[in-house]
Amino acid sequence: MDIQKDSVVTFHYTLKDDAGKVLDSSDGGAPLAYIHGHGNLVAGLERELTGRSAGDSLDVKVSPADGYGEYDAALVQRVPRRQLKGIAKLHVGMKLHAQTQEGPREVTVTQVLGDTVTIDANHPLAGKNLNFAINVTDVREATAEELEHGHVHGEHGHHH
Repeated sequence: MDIQKDSVVTFHYTLKDDAGKVLDSSDGGAPLAYIHGHGNLVAGLERELTGRSAGDSLDVKVSPADGYGEYDAALVQRVPRRQLKGIAKLHVGMKLHAQTQEGPREVTVTQVLGDTVTIDANHPLAGKNLNFAINVTDVREATAEELEHGHVHGEHGHHH
């Protein structure tokens, strides 16, 4: 079966940056399972998987535009420390949840300097090429229940 909209796809992957540093991998763990055509992967990877089948191996380079977007300097803000009430030990790399006009958003503390804290709402991989090595292990039709729930059930998926 070829990968198409509403297919359940299971695959192993290794994600590297342009310097070859491994950013994430399913190596040594369970493969990733998702429903194809529902926006569950970055657009560039999902597009490259369309038409593939179980047993296929491929290397995919996804540009920022088809991955996590370009880095947007407007998403970096300096805020007074007093705005972050109740957080005793702020440190660089800390993830916080901010309420924005678009709803809740995860931000990362990138600098703490005196009474000023710099936060960045860009995805950590924004502006970066994503280099995937993929091994497709299984392709099947999604069940009606999986399509209704929007996620894979059973092995390597969600269990109710």
